[in-house]
Amino acid sequence: MTSSPTVPAFTLVRPQGALLDPPPLYAELRATQPISRVSLWEGQLSPWLVTRWEDARTVLGSPAFSTDPTHPGAPSFRKDTPQGRRGFFVGHDDPVHAMMRRTLTREFMVKRINELRPAIARLTDELLTGLTEQNGPVDLVEHFALPLPSLVICELLGVPYEDHAFFQEHSKAIVDFNATAQKAAQALASLSAYLLALVETKRAKPGNDLITRLAMRADEGVITDQDAADLGAFLLLAGHETTANMISLSTVTLLSHPDQIPHILGGEEQVAGAVEELLRYLSIVHGGLRRTAVEDVTIDGVTIRAGEGVIIPVHVANRDPEFFTAPDDLDLGRANARQHLAFGYGIHQCLGQPLARAELQIVLPEIFRRLPELKIAVPMDEIAFKQDTVVYGVVELPVTW
Repeated sequence: MTSSPTVPAFTLVRPQGALLDPPPLYAELRATQPISRVSLWEGQLSPWLVTRWEDARTVLGSPAFSTDPTHPGAPSFRKDTPQGRRGFFVGHDDPVHAMMRRTLTREFMVKRINELRPAIARLTDELLTGLTEQNGPVDLVEHFALPLPSLVICELLGVPYEDHAFFQEHSKAIVDFNATAQKAAQALASLSAYLLALVETKRAKPGNDLITRLAMRADEGVITDQDAADLGAFLLLAGHETTANMISLSTVTLLSHPDQIPHILGGEEQVAGAVEELLRYLSIVHGGLRRTAVEDVTIDGVTIRAGEGVIIPVHVANRDPEFFTAPDDLDLGRANARQHLAFGYGIHQCLGQPLARAELQIVLPEIFRRLPELKIAVPMDEIAFKQDTVVYGVVELPVTW
């Protein structure tokens, strides 16, 4: 379906002076037309945009909506997106989604992630020590926010850290909206091939890591070697890109709201609540969660027909004043912050959220304990934000202390 001239274009771009907030268009639509059409691919498609928290949760929790990007009306990030391999299970419906997710569930249980906390704390300390030994200003992204989750996911998967530059380069191409579909596909194929070779390596020389256990599952016939490689590639991509951006963007946010920093330095419960509010306030997957209706569904008086696409911009739903009081204010003591949709909702809710929470709960307090005089070394309007990528963040963050 092509859009009419009255249908606004879906946009990621935020104006200067409001770079921590969703584009103002969406607040207007949420107030006047909470379920409305937007234009995608220069008017070639007009999916629905769902902007209220309650409606967003309804769509994300409903089996009437598919994540499969091969549906004709699917509002994919790129036009003509092929369905990914089974290991990239976020783009599959059940039963493939359920089977692949079940293969990883034990790896991300809170108990397993808690076993990683000492390693996360050690890596945080080592990187911050290295940071403080340099003369400022120093780019917090390059020297801390990016390597920390890379080191953690390497530790979890059993990937040699000396190869981290390889997967950072390829993951950047995959999430960049400006990259061609061919470049993104090539990057994904290279990442998958690397992991396929690592599965063979771990089979010959097992370790106490996730890739070894995936190789064992392949030996049992539960999954294939290609599945094991693709699951690893998916986790490498998802496990460092999101958390790296969340660390740097959270730091910008806290330095912009210095009155809130004491919350991040409180006890364990207070820190956990502060992290949930940062997740709500920032909701960095700003390209929106994408779905396609597989049957007619009526939500809040609007009928979405089978075959029509839906975009759920969670960063907009998490600013819904009907659910969150003063939603545009950062309140690290907010009582209902954990009810945000930053990790999605329903059966496709982010599997790695216990790991993301653990990293943020350890990293953010330690930054401000170790660097109490931390400052951004340039004016805010000189910081380049990632406006055209799936995951929002900053390109560089020069800091002094």
